[in-house]
Parts: sequence; C-alpha cells; structure tokens
Amino acid sequence: MKLLVTGGCGFIGTNFIRLMLDKHKDWSIINLDKLTYAGNRLNLIDLEENESRYDFIQGDICDREMVMDLLADKTIDAVVNFAAESHVDRSINDPSPFVTTNIQGAQNLMECARQRKTDRFVHVSTDEVYGSLGDSGKFTETTPLAPNSPYSASKAGADLMARAYFETYKFPILVTRCSNNYGPYQFPEKLIPLMFMNAKSDKPLPVYGNGMNIRDWIYVDDHCLGVELTLIKGREGQAYNFGGDAEETNINVIKTLLSIVGKPESLVTYVKDRPGHDQRYAMDFSLAAEELGFAPTLSFEAGLKKTIEWYESNTTWLEQVQSGEYRTFMNTWYEERA
Repeated sequence: MKLLVTGGCGFIGTNFIRLMLDKHKDWSIINLDKLTYAGNRLNLIDLEENESRYDFIQGDICDREMVMDLLADKTIDAVVNFAAESHVDRSINDPSPFVTTNIQGAQNLMECARQRKTDRFVHVSTDEVYGSLGDSGKFTETTPLAPNSPYSASKAGADLMARAYFETYKFPILVTRCSNNYGPYQFPEKLIPLMFMNAKSDKPLPVYGNGMNIRDWIYVDDHCLGVELTLIKGREGQAYNFGGDAEETNINVIKTLLSIVGKPESLVTYVKDRPGHDQRYAMDFSLAAEELGFAPTLSFEAGLKKTIEWYESNTTWLEQVQSGEYRTFMNTWYEERA
C-alpha cells in the first residue's frame, strides 16, 4: 500500500509513519507537511536518509494545485490526514489559522482526493468535537457535536464536511476521534511534555483552575493502531472513537509525573482557568472494539513512564524545540495568566 500522510512531521503523524513502516514492509509513505512551528522535519530525518519507502514533501494542504499533482500518482492508495492546528490556547488567541487549515485545508484534501478517485481517506479528528461531559457517561459516535473552543469547532467543521462528502458523493472517507494522546515527539506546549520540562528545570508547573478537569489518556502508538485499523477495516462513512480507558484529572497526571521524575509537588502553581475549558472527556470505543478489534495496550502509568524515559533519552530533541517561536508563545502565555 502507498499512503499520502499529511502532517506527518507532527507528534501523532511522526509516530504513525514510524509504526506503519515498521509493521508493513510492503507499505510506502509520502509525508506532506507545511512545517509550521509544531512540525519538525528532524523527527523523521533518519527515514529520509535511510528508508527508500519514505519521501518527504514540504507543502500546504490548502495548495490545491500541489495536492492535485501529488494525487495524480495513481499508485497512492489512501490519504491519512493528520495535518491540523491543534493547540486550544493558540486557537483562543487567534482562530483564523485553525479555520484555514482545519476546515478549508481538510476540504481541499477531500475534494482533490475525490477528483483523483482515491480509494480510501481517513480524517483524524478529536474527542473535543463532542464538547464537555458531566460526571458520568462517555462520548459515543452518535453523541451530538458541541465544540466549545475555536480549535474544536474547526475540527467539528471538518468532521461534518467529511460526512457531507460521504453522503453527497459516496466518497470513501472515514473519521477517527481520539482522546488525549501522549508519548514521544509531542510538542512541549502540551500538558505532559511541558510539565516534564518545567519539573526537570525546577520551574513552576502551571495548572489551570483547580486541576480537576478530567481527560481520557491514550498512548500515541495505541491511537496509531486505531488509525491503522480504521484504514484497513473501517466502514466507509463511519466515525470511530478511540480512547485509552484511562480517565485522570490534570492534577493527578502532574503529581504522577512529579513522582516519576523525583520532584516536589510544591512546584505546582495554579493559574487562571482557560476560557470555555471543558470539564471532562471520556471515550466509549466499543464500536471500534467490535468492528475493528481495537483495544489499548498500555495502561496510563506504564505509558507515562515510557514517555518520560523517551524525553530523558532525547534531551537534544527537547532543546531544539524549546527555541524561538515556542519560547515567545510560552512567555506570553505565562504573562497573561500571572
């Protein structure tokens, strides 16, 4: 199989490409990535240098002519779309890039793939499109979409466009919605790598509100296996939920991390809550279990230890992504919440 993977230099895309090339020796992948601040070509530079089944192309999914040219290659069997602006705080500061990439870019990919008669298209979404849960229950694939941030609204828009492409054109598209990912190569604006970096440097660990917001956590490779199963076995037009069956409060995640790295809980600093901060996410992935055979393989505790071990063994990577635009953003972030 030959895949066009978009956003493959980002966190989840990087792990997906590595896992698929390792599992499927007869697969090849073209990685199309714009290389915004969170896309790091160095994540996969070893594949560029040593793997003939991998090709990198720098480009924007909004570029219709370029995408059409890529999909003119009739050997491309499927598209897997990871490309997205993905940080809620950034979407609150400026929603425009999220609308451009997450809605317009996704629609452009769908349309180009439809015109080129691509056999399969997997659009990777998020549990945040469902909004916020109360104290009980879980999101199912039939839960109404009720996004509460500009980021989640842009992802919901793309999900609805995917539904429209299937219903209107019978385009062979599938959607995956996953809970909070963690693991290697995650950009350090996200909770776990940010807290790890601050803890290692004995800096304050900023926690929104009272820290009691709950997320369902999934190790990134388990999510990638869900995307793989959707690509191979999923029903066209269907959305599939994936989760790690690991609900944790934010503050418990942070305290567990501090325990693993041997740092005191006194580093925790509570800051003003994020506007529209969803209280709880939890995923019912029984449909994926029944139809695709999906099940998470790592507990949260085991996955967190594995993640921290990777960060501790890859300090050079962390140093590279801590410079420039990232530092500017985080400095502003702290100032606004001080």
